[in-house]
Amino acid sequence: MLSVIKSMSLQGLDGILIDVEVDISSGMPCWDVVGLPDTNIRESKERVRTAIKNCGIELLSRKYIINLSPANIRKDGAILDLAIAVGILKSMNIINEIDLSKVIFIGELSLDGKINKINGILPICVEAYKKGIKKIILPKENAKEAAIVKGLEVIGVEDLIQVIEYLNGKIKINLEEIDIDEILKKEKTGQLDFSEVKGQELTKRALEISAAGGHNCLMIGTPGSGKTMLSKRMPSILPNLTFEEALEITKIYSVAGILKEASLVSERPFRSPHHTISEIGLIGGGRIPKPGEISLAHLGILFLDELLEFNKNTLEVLRGPMEDRVVNISRVGINVSYPCNFMMVASMNPCPCGYYGSKIKECTCSQSQREKYKAKLSGPMLDRFDIHIQVHPVNYEEMAGKVCESSKEIQQRVNKAKAIQLKRYKEYSIYSNAELTPKLIEEFCRLDKKTEDILNNSFKALDLSARAYYKILKVARTIADLEEKENIEADHILEAIQYRSLDKDKR
Repeated sequence: MLSVIKSMSLQGLDGILIDVEVDISSGMPCWDVVGLPDTNIRESKERVRTAIKNCGIELLSRKYIINLSPANIRKDGAILDLAIAVGILKSMNIINEIDLSKVIFIGELSLDGKINKINGILPICVEAYKKGIKKIILPKENAKEAAIVKGLEVIGVEDLIQVIEYLNGKIKINLEEIDIDEILKKEKTGQLDFSEVKGQELTKRALEISAAGGHNCLMIGTPGSGKTMLSKRMPSILPNLTFEEALEITKIYSVAGILKEASLVSERPFRSPHHTISEIGLIGGGRIPKPGEISLAHLGILFLDELLEFNKNTLEVLRGPMEDRVVNISRVGINVSYPCNFMMVASMNPCPCGYYGSKIKECTCSQSQREKYKAKLSGPMLDRFDIHIQVHPVNYEEMAGKVCESSKEIQQRVNKAKAIQLKRYKEYSIYSNAELTPKLIEEFCRLDKKTEDILNNSFKALDLSARAYYKILKVARTIADLEEKENIEADHILEAIQYRSLDKDKR
């Protein structure tokens, strides 16, 4: 008897609807899985057979043919176990449910029939809903994550016996539900606050602009000047997450298998990889391609502490993804894309010993050592930072000064600027000033004659590249938004230019 059960496979963040066709017939006893399965799926016959047996159901000595359609797409992982088991049980008339055309089954089976948690359930559910699926039966541990997708009936099950009894109408299982608004409005606890940072007003201002416009920011300063301390407080001033943004982040974390809570990610990511990280660890990859740090930082911050300690080749692979905001990974028989629209915040010392230009301690590096050290950061890579700011040590008067502005106060201004940008770009599929293309810059960053003359003179004096020119305009647009000004004024351009400190060093 032939039965067809629906399931899904995952390639990157794309869910692919799979028809699991099971045919049981007389003939030489065998068990074949066809349709371009990987090793995990080929091994499923042993898991499924043993799980069914340990549920007290005797399998007939027959010919079992399992086809995974469409046959031209490689299927990875063990998430099709449950669909294969249900197909077999339906062909044996153990399951009596007739119409399963709008139901998909997802889950890996243990040998005792328990259904184990899987990775990537959220993107699967999103794609299933788009394809007209009404109900999904999946592991109980994945149910809260799946319930994020409104309009999809989510049934969480613990073992194969429960699935059989549910489909045969012997038991009732309540639909899984969660309150998304409550998750997003939940008060953030344990975040570091800018009120704890004394002094550094210029750097705080630069980071506020960076957060408001999504601009990449590079801080240069001596050891102990506060670069890392400031960077770790940046998540506290980032714009609030929208539901659509939270959904995108959660999909990536779900595929990577690092979703800490069983539902929606409610905070923007802050990823801080060690300088020994490999290229694959940074951009993603592996035999079955997984998201790297740049994708895990999507819609949040990628913080590279001591930037020039990273391998130069590792840094160079970031150039394309930083520009395109998506990373493409190719492996034999598979091509996947992961979004990586992150804001890079990086810190570096001015020289190998760290004290070049310091008034506190004398630099011990030679000129050639300093030049060789800075050469680790290529010109094209430097151009991808909208803001570079010098961070100077704090003096005693600043340390003993009054209480500083809190992160909440800064975030309020950032949220207002972000709202202005969302309204302005709602028809252009971009979310921040940092994403402006040259064509959109011409439209939204118009300058009057006085302001244009200032930028023209600076362009010649600092020997700026075309990319640096556009970066200044983007930053100036964000400064104007923070002041709720419709047009970019001379003061905005002048402030944006002062955040190009390494361009000044080139003279």
